[in-house]
Amino acid sequence: MRRIRKKQEEDAKIDITPMLDVVFIMLIFFIVTASFIKESGVNVEKPEAVTSIKKPKATILLAIDANDEIWLDKNNIDPRAIKATIGRLRAENPEGEVVVQADVESTAEAVIKVIDALKDAGIEIPSIATKSE
Repeated sequence: MRRIRKKQEEDAKIDITPMLDVVFIMLIFFIVTASFIKESGVNVEKPEAVTSIKKPKATILLAIDANDEIWLDKNNIDPRAIKATIGRLRAENPEGEVVVQADVESTAEAVIKVIDALKDAGIEIPSIATKSE
């Protein structure tokens, strides 16, 4: 009788090792396939455009707010630091595209400074974010 009870107690245990393996494999899958977007960290009111084109690979968002301050990844950056910062981010993600989000109240001078710095960083034709109709 004792043998039967002991055998039943051993059979009642649940082995969760396969479930943990599946969870870890799913975690690794999501980490590898996730695309990490460097957001600007500031809300800008984008100008409207009829001819806008969606950029699915936009992973680096550079924003110019109404006060002509430049934001990247929730940090206010100097225009002279754009070349080095974008160069580092492009080295981490060569497939990613840079999109400039300029506020409608920002000046053309600030936008041109950012575009020139992006061209120095090797981005020939930077994209400008707009509101599409």
